[in-house]
Amino acid sequence: MTQDSEASNMTAVEAVTGRHSMRRFLPTPVAEETVRAIVAGAARAPSGTNTQPWKVICVTGEARARVSQAVLRAANAGERSEEYAYMPAGLREPYLTRRRTVGYALYNLYGIARDDYPARKEAMLRNFTFFGAPVGLFFTMDRDLLYGSWLDCGMFMQNIMVLARAHGLETCPQQAWCEFGKAVREALPIPDDEVLVCGMAMGHLDPDAPENTLVSERADVDEFTTFLA
Repeated sequence: MTQDSEASNMTAVEAVTGRHSMRRFLPTPVAEETVRAIVAGAARAPSGTNTQPWKVICVTGEARARVSQAVLRAANAGERSEEYAYMPAGLREPYLTRRRTVGYALYNLYGIARDDYPARKEAMLRNFTFFGAPVGLFFTMDRDLLYGSWLDCGMFMQNIMVLARAHGLETCPQQAWCEFGKAVREALPIPDDEVLVCGMAMGHLDPDAPENTLVSERADVDEFTTFLA
């Protein structure tokens, strides 16, 4: 059975619970009509009063190379320009431990020692090559919209990640691009009145990459759910 046929037989439960972020992709091209089908299906995501606030820029080929080069230049020069604060400055428990655990697990799969900061930086910079994926997606929305629209965009993005699996593809959501928003904007036509919400890599996973075996832990249901009757 081929990867595509396996994907077509995937249940909704398998598509959701089997999803995890991939960090190395094959250069195999992805047809534009496939991306269109995924994005169109994802647009069935709910949104407050059907506002549908999400906007998408899909980059391949020269456009993909252009934004990668722009952000790599900025990252290597230390020219950060955050679109918004994603985490509080003093991250507390249990969030700090969860963050460190997945980070150390990834470095281990890369073969990077915890105190090897140059190697850690090099690994981080791979974000800005889309981990080798041939398709990059950038999600924006109008700046004057509020928290509800951020929720809507998140549900839309989740739909894309799940539907991609039905087409034999995998993804990696990448908020890292938003740490260099100015450089992204220099390479892409994003108006000033839109905020860059997130980036995403999409393509065929490299089955031989150790880093693609990383499945981050999840808290037990009883840790975050209260059942009342």
